[in-house]
Amino acid sequence: MDYLEGLFLGKLWSDTDFENRRHIELFMLYGILTALFVGLMFWTGNAFIGVGNFNLFQKIALILISIANPFMCFRYYRMPLWGKILVLIGKAFKAYLVMSLTVALIIPRITVKSSGIKDFLINFLNSTLEKYTDKFAGNGGSFATVMGVFAGGIHVVLVTVGIILALVLIPGVIFLIYKLVQYIFDYIIDRLLIRKVFRYKR
Repeated sequence: MDYLEGLFLGKLWSDTDFENRRHIELFMLYGILTALFVGLMFWTGNAFIGVGNFNLFQKIALILISIANPFMCFRYYRMPLWGKILVLIGKAFKAYLVMSLTVALIIPRITVKSSGIKDFLINFLNSTLEKYTDKFAGNGGSFATVMGVFAGGIHVVLVTVGIILALVLIPGVIFLIYKLVQYIFDYIIDRLLIRKVFRYKR
């Protein structure tokens, strides 16, 4: 329970030391999960369980939950169990909405269509290998051709790895940016409103 509380409540509202530890595996897991949703939407054209279908309802829900976040969290540890569960469900739903937003931001920026991915990959491979073989062709001999193919192959592998890393890292970065914005908003509301109106101390 402490782990979930630390994960969803964040540094400002949590009494655990979750935020004081590194959680690279969570960052990577979130990126991989988001990348899977991107892949599903890319290949099928459909938003699986609504992730990526960032419609008006999801926009309004994310805005409302983000605004309500400090009021949901500041009395969390004084709530009964059912209240804590409701808050954690709300926080989990917010994470779902942020993931949906992330997928919706990434998909339009993928210019290749799923129906043409095969031709795109073949053309990319051929053009890359041709570029490097032409570059080494000036040296003459079959060894130069082998070096061109080898260098072109390395280039293709590096580009592939770079794309995979981007698909994993970019969602995590977007999520961290959102968390930072939420933290700043919560901090301001806590200091300027909640502490004065409810007169509580943490």
